[in-house]
Amino acid sequence: MSATHGTGNIELLSATLAKAKSEDRAALVAYLPAGFPTVDGGIEAVKAVIAGGADIVEIGLPHSDPVLDGPIIQTADDIALRGGVKIADVMRTVREAHEATGVPILVMTYWNPIDRYGVERFTAELAAAGGAGCILPDLPVQESALWREHATKHGLATVFVVAPSSRDARLATITDAGSGFVYAASLMGVTGTRESVGNEAQALVERTRATPGARRGLPVCVGLGVSNAAQAKEVAAFADGVIVGSAFVKILLDSPDPHSGLAGVRALAAELAEGVRRS
Repeated sequence: MSATHGTGNIELLSATLAKAKSEDRAALVAYLPAGFPTVDGGIEAVKAVIAGGADIVEIGLPHSDPVLDGPIIQTADDIALRGGVKIADVMRTVREAHEATGVPILVMTYWNPIDRYGVERFTAELAAAGGAGCILPDLPVQESALWREHATKHGLATVFVVAPSSRDARLATITDAGSGFVYAASLMGVTGTRESVGNEAQALVERTRATPGARRGLPVCVGLGVSNAAQAKEVAAFADGVIVGSAFVKILLDSPDPHSGLAGVRALAAELAEGVRRS
């Protein structure tokens, strides 16, 4: 199912999450930055994680001033930015990855690059590339009307990020405004031991699911610092999707050559794809 001009793939994203649910498993959502280690290498890495078993891929738009990304992704972003990555390269990554695999591809970006590029231009180009939507970690919901208007017009999901600190009223506002899925962020190693973070993430998912917007069926996916099958299984027990980023990026950073890097991310994706199966 490929996008025609001007129509993004939000339906494909929703169908993919529904299919995973019908198979009694969580969806595996992989994150990789565009332009890392090069633009071409990044596209090959996306294809490799999908070949390994990722259901959905988030393409990071490298940003010099990240607020959500840890040191591993910051390092990769720095390499991509020094390599001269542009928004056109992000769009090309989305287009080529989607055309090659048929998998829903989202862009994860901070607001400033979109604001400077132009909301209408960004959404139109992302839809034309076959993109399924955007994850916008720093766009306040109350300031998102212009973005959502254009995203809706172009068939793109608007994924907002919630955290354990988000109050119930804010969760309700976010699930009412968002589409595609909700990104529940719970940072491992920052808020305490892994066990307590797991509990915190589960509590966040339950609070998010209790909102009117989520009760209408908006899935909740968790980005939790998951790096292996056992952790993926733990999160899959209570989330609709398991988001993995740094673990893939670390393999690419640590690999002696591109070929072993691609083999490594494909193998990790296969391991995680087993982990998200609940039975």
